[in-house]
Amino acid sequence: MLPGEQGSADREEESATAAPPPPLPEDLLLPRPGAGGVAVTPPGEGPGFWAGGPSAVAADGEIFLSYRLRRPLGHGRGYAVGVARSTDGEHFEPLTMIRKEEMDTDSLERPFMVRTPDGTWRLYLSCATPGTKHWRVEVLEAAHPAEFSARDRQLVLPGDAKKGVKDPVIIRRDDGWHMWVTCHPLEDPAETDQMVTEYATSADGLDWAWDGVALSGRPGYWDARGTRVTAVVCSGATIVAYYDGRATAAENYEERTGVATGSEPTVLTAAGTGPAAASPYHGGGLRYLDILPLADGRRRLYYEMTRADGAHELRTELR
Repeated sequence: MLPGEQGSADREEESATAAPPPPLPEDLLLPRPGAGGVAVTPPGEGPGFWAGGPSAVAADGEIFLSYRLRRPLGHGRGYAVGVARSTDGEHFEPLTMIRKEEMDTDSLERPFMVRTPDGTWRLYLSCATPGTKHWRVEVLEAAHPAEFSARDRQLVLPGDAKKGVKDPVIIRRDDGWHMWVTCHPLEDPAETDQMVTEYATSADGLDWAWDGVALSGRPGYWDARGTRVTAVVCSGATIVAYYDGRATAAENYEERTGVATGSEPTVLTAAGTGPAAASPYHGGGLRYLDILPLADGRRRLYYEMTRADGAHELRTELR
């Protein structure tokens, strides 16, 4: 039984009074620990050394990957975001690195990279405001991923005194731009690790209108403490969202992957009673799943997974 799964008295009481969640859908694109290979290795060995938070884009016959690098608390935290390219989706050549000092932040988290219809590249960066629990999102624009520079930065999601915002997932469709973004409450210092996913829309991907909470934790379940949407797949009227969840504050950094579905982007319903994918090691961390469609109809998965020594590595699978 994984940490945070059903079995507690609280869970039994909740289950007795609430309708059971829907089962997991079939044909899900879930990571398979042990399959695939390592795309980016962590910057050290042991807990606190991470390579992960991936976001990938296929363009011009190559795959471009952005990711976050982190050292343990007190040794740099999320110290840089890297951008790299590959011809096969697994072996990457570094292009550029954005360091936290350039962004005036205590820590960087998962970046999100997109290419606009006019060919401009954008890199959305999650930045921790120094000396606080607050997070904001800024964006860099460039003609090519190798040319991202912190000198050309724009604040797009400032958050406020009550809410920190980070880890956006952004999709552009015919009707405009859609975003699912993680929000943390800031009013109570003891509760700032909690997270919900809110939904917003935009005509240009820069100026966003908020539409409310799309997914939140389920009391008594493995994702009670928070839900962070990391990948969204739309098929007709059906939305499948992959998300990170945890049951307690102690499971911070070791979230596992769950699945939620819906027909409206503002209303997602978590499926299943336990995590859909987890690492076999350490705290079970398997998070920040990204799903990249390829020209031949296949998909490439990128995700951050805890390995045997407690470090996190960025893995990839072709499906």
